[in-house]
Amino acid sequence: MTPRRILRRLSVAGAALVLLTPMTTAVAQAKSAVPQIAWGTCGTDPKLKPFQCATVEVPTDYDNPHGPTTTIALTRLPAGDPAHKVGTLFTNPGGPGGSGVDLVQQAGEQIYTPEVRAKFDILGFDPRGVSRSDPATCYPTAAEESEALANVPAFPVTAKEERRFIVDAAKQALSCRTTSPDRLAHYSTANVARDMDLLRQAVGDEKLSYVGYSYGTYLGATYAKLFPNKVRALVLDGTLSPEWYSGSNGDPNPVGVRLKQGEGAYDTYEQFLTECKKAAANCALNQLGDPRTVVESTLERLKTHPVVVALPDGSTLTVTYAVAVAMTFSSLYDPIGYPALAQTWAQLAVQNRAKAATKAPQALIEWNRRKEDYNSIGTVLQPCVEARQSGRPLAYPAYADAADRRAPHFGRFRAWVGIHCEFLGIRDTDDFRGPWQNKVRQPVLVFGTRHDPATPYEATRPYADLYPDARMVTVEGYGHTTIGKSTCADAMITNYLAQLKAPADGSTCNQDRKPFDPVSTGKRTLSLLPQ
Repeated sequence: MTPRRILRRLSVAGAALVLLTPMTTAVAQAKSAVPQIAWGTCGTDPKLKPFQCATVEVPTDYDNPHGPTTTIALTRLPAGDPAHKVGTLFTNPGGPGGSGVDLVQQAGEQIYTPEVRAKFDILGFDPRGVSRSDPATCYPTAAEESEALANVPAFPVTAKEERRFIVDAAKQALSCRTTSPDRLAHYSTANVARDMDLLRQAVGDEKLSYVGYSYGTYLGATYAKLFPNKVRALVLDGTLSPEWYSGSNGDPNPVGVRLKQGEGAYDTYEQFLTECKKAAANCALNQLGDPRTVVESTLERLKTHPVVVALPDGSTLTVTYAVAVAMTFSSLYDPIGYPALAQTWAQLAVQNRAKAATKAPQALIEWNRRKEDYNSIGTVLQPCVEARQSGRPLAYPAYADAADRRAPHFGRFRAWVGIHCEFLGIRDTDDFRGPWQNKVRQPVLVFGTRHDPATPYEATRPYADLYPDARMVTVEGYGHTTIGKSTCADAMITNYLAQLKAPADGSTCNQDRKPFDPVSTGKRTLSLLPQ
């Protein structure tokens, strides 16, 4: 589910696809030449000195392995103790649309323990269609895309907004179809898994060692299904149910409803309010009254009375109900940011009552800055070409109403993420949509956080049950994935990757700090996961 432009998070849906069996996949893969990696420097930025970079060419279509190719961008953090190196650790930060190059270069030295960094080359790659790897763009230029999306809300609230949102989604999908049909037609996760297997061979590893976060667990499940005998170790953190995502469970709802992100986000939101109230003076909302009452009343008022805040660059941001919900969803990913989220809500509540412009709270500044960090909305259209879609774009208002009843605010927000794909009309016929039970012999390590806004905890055990020997670990706490949150989880991951010592199934870990504990000067890792 990565700090990315909010509109990118809306471009999620599914399409009915033709399956390519694992046997057919293996035959096609066997004909593909293993690329040679020529590692070099990553440029002149001193911060990138520890890393090496490269690009390789892989078949665009594995049914035509000697035909056109796709460029894949790679980076690696070389093992600190090469004499005792185990191999290469492949990573995926989620999304879809997240950059593995960015994950490793921006956080690889922090999110993995010294033992893991000593024994593995940490490798990140931008999946095909993403960032530096022949991105699937939806407009000729970034400026044209920015202009086209400038006035599109995070999600529609009124009936008028809903009608306009559907029309805009159709226009955007047509633009994507016009600009990048060749790239979108081969954009499936199954092809990313095939790419990753070629990269595994290219680095000389007999079997794959992999850590996947959020959507990266779907990539892990796909690889496990297509290449079950090539798995050494899989760490699957923040599980995305393959059945929910692909629609192979027969659920006719759009993917944004199937994924139950609305329910997960609302649960985490309620926990945020509960923990805030218990935190007393450490949570700014308590100065204004009951946190739930303050936030809920402000959300209701924002529907008719938006707040204008001043941004550091001199521009302004109009905080509507939709903006506030989207900002809150993003902020729920990491509990260390809950005090700032509470402060933001306190300032919005005061300003909303005063009806006066004011300086933007920090959480809104962070959210707004991340909106500009994208390459194209096309890079997150992966579910469009590989997952089941509802086929009923005009029914989205009804889907959203029902989702809002189950999970207020967030159900409506996440219900709309699939609307673009209803109009795209492109599928990757080499995708894989199930069945998802696999034959991986090795134990795999599966993490689920109790209150996760993006990949609901209830998906964790069903996901683990897809593997013959999955060791599920529950992280008692809040937020999306274990990154930077639990030294207990870090230790389990280290022992598993370095020594293949997996914990018992049903193990638990606590997070290192509670959401409103005073921030220490210890290790702090910013979340890089796509949202």
